[in-house]
Amino acid sequence: MGILDEKAILITGAASGIGRATAAEARAEGARMLLADIDDEAGEALAAELGDAAAYTHCDVTDEASVEALVARAVSELGQLDGAFNCAGILGELGNVGDLGLDGWKQIIDVDLNGVFLCTKHELGAMAERGAGSILNMASAAGLIGWPGAAGYVAAKHGVVGLSKSAALEYAEQGIRVNSICPSYVLTPMVEQDLFADALGNDEELIGAARANHPIGRFAQPHEIAAAAVWLLSDKASFVTGTAMSVDGGYTAP
Repeated sequence: MGILDEKAILITGAASGIGRATAAEARAEGARMLLADIDDEAGEALAAELGDAAAYTHCDVTDEASVEALVARAVSELGQLDGAFNCAGILGELGNVGDLGLDGWKQIIDVDLNGVFLCTKHELGAMAERGAGSILNMASAAGLIGWPGAAGYVAAKHGVVGLSKSAALEYAEQGIRVNSICPSYVLTPMVEQDLFADALGNDEELIGAARANHPIGRFAQPHEIAAAAVWLLSDKASFVTGTAMSVDGGYTAP
């Protein structure tokens, strides 16, 4: 019997990286799931891989009608909504504040912050009807500290932390827990392609310097973040709300 046995769980950004790893971990712990992403091919393949306990649907988290329909489908197909992991996100445009374009800034905020807001908003509505539930929002170590060259991403993730804390306070009396999770560098397609390859040009010296900033001596694997995410979604974390949990190998400890 798993810690999410028969729990109805919604995961956005489920087609790759941490979302995908969390879907696999949640399934192993007994969850029934609705998975969402904009990469339909990868999302449908994952749902098929996980079997009858998982279904997939397309959702653009920046579109409120799409999000509202997603949450309604989760409740309809799963019978209720016990937990939700709002994991969809992008790295977006990198650069110093004075060099960032407004369009790039808006895109990061729209996906990484507004998308989390919209999901949280409608999930809270569904959970409040039954007086129980756990929402987990994808923040980042960059939501706790500054990160030169990534102001848009840092601003969005700080916003996710603040949004989650406020929602936790507002809905605690209704039996709903809201937390955020703050990984550092995780070996996902986004990090390996968008950051290491595109932004850092696969420069081993720069990547090595980033690795050295982790006292644990390495980058994280997606399943390590997934394990923490599943615990936060489960009743094992029944007294945890309003926290921004660092799962970062000591990155933000100094």
